[in-house]
Amino acid sequence: MKISTKVECGIIAMIDIGLNAENGEPVTVSSIAGRQNISVKYLEQILITLRQSNLVRSLKGIRGGYVTARPTDQITMREVLDALDMTILGDVNFYNAEEASPIETVLNRSLWDAMTAYLRKYSENIRLSDLIDQYKEALSDVEGPMYYI
Repeated sequence: MKISTKVECGIIAMIDIGLNAENGEPVTVSSIAGRQNISVKYLEQILITLRQSNLVRSLKGIRGGYVTARPTDQITMREVLDALDMTILGDVNFYNAEEASPIETVLNRSLWDAMTAYLRKYSENIRLSDLIDQYKEALSDVEGPMYYI
């Protein structure tokens, strides 16, 4: 499976916001960009998409920035993936179903549809909070002072 840079950066941004806005303080685009080595302009485009999908909220003003729109345990990876690229978990259609050969029909039903259904279900069961917890755990395994992304 090949994931676009937009999807990867979007997931990283969601983790960064969820982690660094745990106390309710908004996270600035420049702080995310600096921690994650992502272009500010590119990140702004991604955050607009995430905001339009109601995954993050933007707060204006001198202390403005981004927070998650809901608690991180209520945001699934399927929602994030669908917001960033609808084709990742979309139906696979290589041909016109009316013109499909029997073998193409079998492949679609038995392989592609089953794989897509599995990925959808799997991504629905992963919460943003799960990834944040796993990141924190990974950091605790590293010697030295604790730091966040």
